[in-house]
Amino acid sequence: MNLTGSFRQAKRDLSKTLGLALLAVATTALPALAQNDKMVPIAIPAQPDAIVLNTGPLPGATATESWHSQYGSVFARNVTVATLTPFLPSPEKATGAAVIVAPGGGFRTLSMQNEGWDVAKALADRGVAAFVLKYRLNQTLQDMAGFEASMREMFAGAARPAPPPPAPGAGGGENPMMRIAPQIADARAAFALVRSRSKEWHIDADRIGMVGFSAGAMLTMATTLAGEDAKPAFIGDIYGPLAAVNVPADAPPLFIALAADDPLFAHGDFGLVQSWQKAKRPVEFHYYEQGGHGFGMYQKDTTSTGWFDAFVRWMTMHGYLSKRK
Repeated sequence: MNLTGSFRQAKRDLSKTLGLALLAVATTALPALAQNDKMVPIAIPAQPDAIVLNTGPLPGATATESWHSQYGSVFARNVTVATLTPFLPSPEKATGAAVIVAPGGGFRTLSMQNEGWDVAKALADRGVAAFVLKYRLNQTLQDMAGFEASMREMFAGAARPAPPPPAPGAGGGENPMMRIAPQIADARAAFALVRSRSKEWHIDADRIGMVGFSAGAMLTMATTLAGEDAKPAFIGDIYGPLAAVNVPADAPPLFIALAADDPLFAHGDFGLVQSWQKAKRPVEFHYYEQGGHGFGMYQKDTTSTGWFDAFVRWMTMHGYLSKRK
Protein backbone atom coordinates (compact mmCIF):
# COMPACT_ATOMS: atom_id res chain seq x y z
CA MET A 1 0.00 0.00 0.00
CA ASN A 2 1.42 3.42 -0.90
CA LEU A 3 1.51 6.32 1.56
CA THR A 4 -1.73 7.86 0.22
CA GLY A 5 -3.56 4.56 0.52
CA SER A 6 -2.14 4.03 3.99
CA PHE A 7 -3.30 7.49 5.03
CA ARG A 8 -6.83 6.84 3.77
CA GLN A 9 -6.98 3.49 5.55
CA ALA A 10 -5.73 5.13 8.74
CA LYS A 11 -8.60 7.62 8.55
CA ARG A 12 -11.13 4.78 8.11
CA ASP A 13 -9.69 2.81 11.01
CA LEU A 14 -9.55 5.89 13.20
CA SER A 15 -13.20 6.64 12.43
CA LYS A 16 -14.18 3.20 13.75
CA THR A 17 -12.06 3.70 16.86
CA LEU A 18 -13.50 7.12 17.53
CA GLY A 19 -17.06 5.85 17.19
CA LEU A 20 -16.54 3.45 20.12
CA ALA A 21 -14.28 5.69 22.16
CA LEU A 22 -16.52 8.75 21.96
CA LEU A 23 -19.39 6.66 23.27
CA ALA A 24 -17.27 5.40 26.15
CA VAL A 25 -15.99 8.82 27.16
CA ALA A 26 -19.39 10.46 26.96
CA THR A 27 -21.19 7.82 29.03
CA THR A 28 -18.74 6.87 31.78
CA ALA A 29 -17.98 8.80 34.96
CA LEU A 30 -14.44 10.16 34.98
CA PRO A 31 -13.76 11.17 38.61
CA ALA A 32 -10.07 11.76 39.26
CA LEU A 33 -10.51 12.27 43.01
CA ALA A 34 -13.50 12.11 45.34
CA GLN A 35 -16.70 10.74 43.81
CA ASN A 36 -18.84 13.44 45.48
CA ASP A 37 -16.79 16.47 44.41
CA LYS A 38 -19.51 18.84 43.26
CA MET A 39 -19.30 21.07 40.20
CA VAL A 40 -19.18 24.71 41.34
CA PRO A 41 -19.70 27.48 38.76
CA ILE A 42 -16.88 30.02 38.61
CA ALA A 43 -16.22 33.18 36.64
CA ILE A 44 -14.33 32.70 33.39
CA PRO A 45 -10.67 33.15 34.36
CA ALA A 46 -8.64 35.92 32.78
CA GLN A 47 -6.62 34.50 29.91
CA PRO A 48 -4.61 37.50 28.72
CA ASP A 49 -2.14 35.42 26.69
CA ALA A 50 -4.76 33.35 24.86
CA ILE A 51 -4.61 33.74 21.08
CA VAL A 52 -7.84 33.29 19.14
CA LEU A 53 -7.43 30.75 16.35
CA ASN A 54 -8.76 31.39 12.88
CA THR A 55 -11.33 28.57 12.86
CA GLY A 56 -14.19 30.91 13.74
CA PRO A 57 -17.16 30.46 16.08
CA LEU A 58 -18.76 27.02 16.35
CA PRO A 59 -21.61 27.06 13.77
CA GLY A 60 -25.08 26.87 15.26
CA ALA A 61 -23.92 27.24 18.87
CA THR A 62 -26.42 28.83 21.27
CA ALA A 63 -24.88 28.11 24.69
CA THR A 64 -22.03 30.39 25.72
CA GLU A 65 -18.73 29.45 27.33
CA SER A 66 -18.83 28.80 31.06
CA TRP A 67 -16.43 27.40 33.66
CA HIS A 68 -16.66 25.37 36.85
CA SER A 69 -14.40 23.90 39.50
CA GLN A 70 -14.32 20.21 40.42
CA TYR A 71 -11.75 17.72 41.73
CA GLY A 72 -9.54 20.63 42.81
CA SER A 73 -9.22 21.79 39.20
CA VAL A 74 -11.07 24.04 36.75
CA PHE A 75 -13.00 23.09 33.65
CA ALA A 76 -14.32 24.97 30.61
CA ARG A 77 -17.63 24.10 28.96
CA ASN A 78 -19.47 25.19 25.81
CA VAL A 79 -16.31 26.54 24.21
CA THR A 80 -17.38 28.09 20.91
CA VAL A 81 -14.18 29.90 19.89
CA ALA A 82 -10.85 28.06 19.95
CA THR A 83 -7.77 29.62 21.51
CA LEU A 84 -4.12 28.73 22.00
CA THR A 85 -2.26 29.89 25.11
CA PRO A 86 1.57 29.95 25.01
CA PHE A 87 3.74 28.96 27.97
CA LEU A 88 7.26 29.83 26.86
CA PRO A 89 10.43 28.75 28.66
CA SER A 90 13.02 31.24 29.77
CA PRO A 91 15.62 31.90 27.04
CA GLU A 92 18.39 30.16 28.98
CA LYS A 93 16.30 26.98 29.27
CA ALA A 94 14.68 26.96 25.80
CA THR A 95 15.51 23.84 23.79
CA GLY A 96 13.68 24.75 20.59
CA ALA A 97 11.14 21.95 21.08
CA ALA A 98 7.43 22.67 21.45
CA VAL A 99 4.32 20.73 22.44
CA ILE A 100 0.66 21.47 21.80
CA VAL A 101 -1.31 20.31 24.85
CA ALA A 102 -4.87 19.01 24.36
CA PRO A 103 -6.87 18.61 27.60
CA GLY A 104 -9.61 15.99 27.87
CA GLY A 105 -13.25 16.03 28.95
CA GLY A 106 -15.23 13.86 26.55
CA PHE A 107 -15.58 16.74 24.03
CA ARG A 108 -18.12 18.17 26.53
CA THR A 109 -15.71 19.90 28.93
CA LEU A 110 -12.00 20.68 29.07
CA SER A 111 -9.82 19.97 32.11
CA MET A 112 -7.97 23.22 31.64
CA GLN A 113 -5.83 23.15 34.78
CA ASN A 114 -4.94 19.50 35.47
CA GLU A 115 -4.51 18.51 31.82
CA GLY A 116 -3.69 21.91 30.35
CA TRP A 117 -2.01 24.74 32.22
CA ASP A 118 -0.22 22.55 34.77
CA VAL A 119 1.20 20.34 32.01
CA ALA A 120 2.29 23.37 29.98
CA LYS A 121 3.99 25.03 32.97
CA ALA A 122 5.90 21.82 33.73
CA LEU A 123 7.02 21.52 30.10
CA ALA A 124 8.15 25.15 29.97
CA ASP A 125 10.16 24.55 33.14
CA ARG A 126 11.99 21.77 31.24
CA GLY A 127 12.78 24.11 28.35
CA VAL A 128 9.91 23.09 26.08
CA ALA A 129 7.56 25.74 24.66
CA ALA A 130 4.02 24.56 25.42
CA PHE A 131 0.69 25.70 24.00
CA VAL A 132 -2.63 24.83 25.63
CA LEU A 133 -5.31 24.24 23.01
CA LYS A 134 -8.78 25.24 24.16
CA TYR A 135 -10.67 23.57 21.35
CA ARG A 136 -14.33 23.95 20.50
CA LEU A 137 -16.72 21.59 22.27
CA ASN A 138 -20.04 19.88 21.72
CA GLN A 139 -22.82 21.99 23.20
CA THR A 140 -24.24 21.10 26.62
CA LEU A 141 -27.05 22.54 28.71
CA GLN A 142 -26.20 26.09 29.68
CA ASP A 143 -27.23 26.02 33.34
CA MET A 144 -25.10 24.05 35.77
CA ALA A 145 -28.04 22.30 37.44
CA GLY A 146 -29.29 21.07 34.09
CA PHE A 147 -25.82 19.94 33.06
CA GLU A 148 -25.29 18.08 36.34
CA ALA A 149 -28.69 16.40 35.97
CA SER A 150 -27.84 15.28 32.44
CA MET A 151 -24.55 13.84 33.66
CA ARG A 152 -26.25 12.00 36.54
CA GLU A 153 -28.76 10.54 34.11
CA MET A 154 -25.94 9.27 31.92
CA PHE A 155 -24.04 7.81 34.84
CA ALA A 156 -27.10 6.07 36.25
CA GLY A 157 -27.27 3.97 33.10
CA ALA A 158 -31.07 3.90 33.24
CA ALA A 159 -31.23 3.67 29.47
CA ARG A 160 -28.75 2.70 26.81
CA PRO A 161 -27.33 6.06 25.69
CA ALA A 162 -26.77 7.00 22.08
CA PRO A 163 -23.41 8.27 20.88
CA PRO A 164 -22.90 12.01 21.37
CA PRO A 165 -24.45 14.05 18.56
CA PRO A 166 -22.26 15.63 15.91
CA ALA A 167 -21.03 19.07 16.85
CA PRO A 168 -22.95 21.90 15.15
CA GLY A 169 -21.63 22.48 11.67
CA ALA A 170 -19.56 19.29 11.71
CA GLY A 171 -21.74 17.48 9.23
CA GLY A 172 -23.42 14.19 10.03
CA GLY A 173 -23.81 10.78 8.57
CA GLU A 174 -22.25 7.68 10.03
CA ASN A 175 -18.62 8.78 9.96
CA PRO A 176 -17.55 9.32 13.61
CA MET A 177 -14.59 11.40 12.38
CA MET A 178 -17.08 14.10 11.42
CA ARG A 179 -18.08 14.43 15.07
CA ILE A 180 -14.70 15.95 15.86
CA ALA A 181 -14.14 17.80 12.59
CA PRO A 182 -14.16 21.20 14.39
CA GLN A 183 -11.61 19.95 16.91
CA ILE A 184 -9.31 18.59 14.20
CA ALA A 185 -9.57 21.96 12.45
CA ASP A 186 -8.62 23.69 15.71
CA ALA A 187 -5.57 21.43 16.13
CA ARG A 188 -4.45 22.08 12.55
CA ALA A 189 -4.81 25.83 13.13
CA ALA A 190 -2.74 25.52 16.32
CA PHE A 191 0.13 23.85 14.45
CA ALA A 192 -0.08 26.44 11.68
CA LEU A 193 0.06 29.30 14.20
CA VAL A 194 3.03 27.90 16.11
CA ARG A 195 4.96 27.29 12.89
CA SER A 196 4.15 30.78 11.59
CA ARG A 197 5.60 32.33 14.76
CA SER A 198 8.34 29.79 15.39
CA LYS A 199 11.17 32.31 14.89
CA GLU A 200 9.56 34.80 17.26
CA TRP A 201 9.08 32.09 19.89
CA HIS A 202 12.52 30.50 19.28
CA ILE A 203 11.01 27.17 18.23
CA ASP A 204 12.32 24.68 15.69
CA ALA A 205 9.42 24.35 13.24
CA ASP A 206 10.18 20.64 12.71
CA ARG A 207 10.21 19.82 16.44
CA ILE A 208 6.60 20.55 17.39
CA GLY A 209 4.80 17.66 19.06
CA MET A 210 1.41 17.12 20.67
CA VAL A 211 0.24 15.50 23.89
CA GLY A 212 -3.38 14.79 24.73
CA PHE A 213 -5.40 13.38 27.61
CA SER A 214 -8.44 11.10 27.17
CA ALA A 215 -10.55 12.92 24.56
CA GLY A 216 -7.49 15.11 23.98
CA ALA A 217 -5.55 11.90 23.26
CA MET A 218 -8.20 10.99 20.68
CA LEU A 219 -7.75 14.42 19.14
CA THR A 220 -3.98 13.95 19.15
CA MET A 221 -4.31 10.65 17.30
CA ALA A 222 -6.87 12.11 14.87
CA THR A 223 -4.55 15.07 14.22
CA THR A 224 -1.69 12.66 13.55
CA LEU A 225 -3.59 10.36 11.20
CA ALA A 226 -6.11 12.72 9.61
CA GLY A 227 -4.81 16.21 10.32
CA GLU A 228 -3.22 16.61 6.88
CA ASP A 229 -0.72 19.48 7.23
CA ALA A 230 -0.45 19.34 11.05
CA LYS A 231 2.16 16.53 11.09
CA PRO A 232 3.26 16.43 14.76
CA ALA A 233 6.93 15.53 15.17
CA PHE A 234 6.12 13.33 18.19
CA ILE A 235 2.96 12.55 20.17
CA GLY A 236 1.84 11.59 23.65
CA ASP A 237 -1.34 9.56 24.25
CA ILE A 238 -2.21 9.82 27.97
CA TYR A 239 -5.07 7.50 28.98
CA GLY A 240 -6.64 7.50 25.54
CA PRO A 241 -8.13 4.54 23.63
CA LEU A 242 -5.62 1.93 22.42
CA ALA A 243 -7.51 0.30 19.57
CA ALA A 244 -5.47 -0.71 16.52
CA VAL A 245 -5.12 1.70 13.60
CA ASN A 246 -3.41 1.61 10.24
CA VAL A 247 -0.15 3.48 10.78
CA PRO A 248 1.38 5.54 7.96
CA ALA A 249 5.02 4.94 7.10
CA ASP A 250 5.96 8.39 8.40
CA ALA A 251 4.08 8.16 11.71
CA PRO A 252 5.82 10.09 14.53
CA PRO A 253 7.29 8.54 17.68
CA LEU A 254 4.50 7.70 20.13
CA PHE A 255 4.48 7.78 23.96
CA ILE A 256 1.57 6.11 25.79
CA ALA A 257 0.61 6.14 29.48
CA LEU A 258 -2.36 4.25 30.92
CA ALA A 259 -3.38 2.88 34.32
CA ALA A 260 -4.46 -0.75 34.65
CA ASP A 261 -7.48 0.34 36.70
CA ASP A 262 -8.64 2.88 34.10
CA PRO A 263 -12.40 2.22 33.75
CA LEU A 264 -12.48 3.32 30.12
CA PHE A 265 -9.52 1.99 28.18
CA ALA A 266 -7.62 -0.54 30.30
CA HIS A 267 -9.82 -3.55 29.56
CA GLY A 268 -9.34 -3.88 25.83
CA ASP A 269 -6.32 -4.94 23.87
CA PHE A 270 -3.30 -2.79 23.15
CA GLY A 271 -3.67 -2.71 19.40
CA LEU A 272 -2.35 0.82 19.08
CA VAL A 273 1.01 -0.25 20.49
CA GLN A 274 1.15 -3.24 18.17
CA SER A 275 0.12 -1.10 15.19
CA TRP A 276 3.09 1.21 15.75
CA GLN A 277 5.39 -1.79 16.20
CA LYS A 278 4.21 -3.46 12.99
CA ALA A 279 4.83 -0.20 11.13
CA LYS A 280 8.36 -0.20 12.61
CA ARG A 281 7.74 3.19 14.19
CA PRO A 282 9.03 4.16 17.67
CA VAL A 283 6.58 3.55 20.53
CA GLU A 284 6.91 3.52 24.32
CA PHE A 285 4.11 2.21 26.56
CA HIS A 286 3.80 2.78 30.33
CA TYR A 287 1.09 0.63 31.96
CA TYR A 288 0.71 1.67 35.59
CA GLU A 289 -0.86 -0.62 38.17
CA GLN A 290 -3.04 2.15 39.62
CA GLY A 291 -4.07 5.69 38.73
CA GLY A 292 -7.58 5.43 37.38
CA HIS A 293 -8.68 7.77 34.62
CA GLY A 294 -7.81 11.46 34.61
CA PHE A 295 -4.75 11.40 36.85
CA GLY A 296 -3.02 14.07 34.76
CA MET A 297 -0.81 16.28 36.93
CA TYR A 298 -2.55 15.37 40.17
CA GLN A 299 -0.01 14.21 42.76
CA LYS A 300 -1.32 10.79 43.80
CA ASP A 301 0.17 7.94 45.82
CA THR A 302 0.49 5.85 42.67
CA THR A 303 3.30 5.34 40.19
CA SER A 304 1.10 6.92 37.51
CA THR A 305 2.24 10.27 38.92
CA GLY A 306 5.60 9.53 37.30
CA TRP A 307 4.22 9.62 33.75
CA PHE A 308 5.38 13.22 33.20
CA ASP A 309 8.99 12.56 34.17
CA ALA A 310 8.93 9.47 31.95
CA PHE A 311 7.56 11.55 29.07
CA VAL A 312 10.34 14.12 29.49
CA ARG A 313 12.99 11.37 29.59
CA TRP A 314 11.47 9.90 26.43
CA MET A 315 11.63 13.29 24.71
CA THR A 316 15.24 13.61 25.86
CA MET A 317 16.07 10.17 24.44
CA HIS A 318 14.74 11.31 21.06
CA GLY A 319 16.83 14.47 21.16
CA TYR A 320 13.98 16.95 21.59
CA LEU A 321 15.45 18.49 24.74
CA SER A 322 18.88 19.06 23.23
CA LYS A 323 19.47 22.55 21.89
CA ARG A 324 20.43 22.70 18.24
CA LYS A 325 23.73 24.40 17.54
